[in-house]
Amino acid sequence: MSDPQRPRASLRTAVVWEVLKDALERRAKAAGREPTGGEAVHGALDVLDTGGGSGNFAVPVARLGHRVTVVDPSPNALFALERRAAEAGVADRVRGVQGDAHGLFDVVERGGYDVVLCHGVLEYVDDPAEGLRNAAAALRSAGTLSVLAAGLGGAVLARALAGHFTEARQALTDPEGRWGSGDPMPRRFTEDQLSGLVRAAGLEIAAVHGVRVFANLVPGVLVDTEPGALDALLQLEEAAAELPAFRSVATQLHVLAERD
Repeated sequence: MSDPQRPRASLRTAVVWEVLKDALERRAKAAGREPTGGEAVHGALDVLDTGGGSGNFAVPVARLGHRVTVVDPSPNALFALERRAAEAGVADRVRGVQGDAHGLFDVVERGGYDVVLCHGVLEYVDDPAEGLRNAAAALRSAGTLSVLAAGLGGAVLARALAGHFTEARQALTDPEGRWGSGDPMPRRFTEDQLSGLVRAAGLEIAAVHGVRVFANLVPGVLVDTEPGALDALLQLEEAAAELPAFRSVATQLHVLAERD
């Protein structure tokens, strides 16, 4: 996943980024702590990015004026995060620590964050329910959780359109949503499965969005060469994101949830 503020990468991140920005703004207003960006901000939100890697979301969030802690098991990713934050001028607002979702409270504070991001984590952990419970437990009261995970429907549709009908059927019937032994994705979710995990973690779902409904199906040459195609495709993605029929075939599912 790439920086939400770079145009070509926005096909993969635009919907999530817009929803996340709005959620951060609402949470800051509700807490009476609106950041100004730029210089160090006193009273900005504390954000935890689990599995945040090199800072694809952490650095843009820090640019908004918030303090971000990134937990990731990869030392290389954390090194890239440090460099990226420095280049963006937000090194004082971004902290990287080595760890994972299951041992989260070995490295961060329980109940210490206004907003927690859990993006691209549940597909890889041994126990998604435990990973999500830990992410929820890191929230302060009235905190917000952003969950992004691979969607089953998008994978089935992609395999079928590529002519791999047996693999499409395998993904549809496999408990983990995998199309075969060569599938690089360990696990995929339906909307009901992902929403169920969020509710089981004690959170109330505020919104569900489909991410990359069309982007993975459109030839890249068309987006790169046709005038206005990128902007038009972005607008189409945003328009379809909240519609249930399109969420069911999205490449990824995004759930925004809140703790009362």
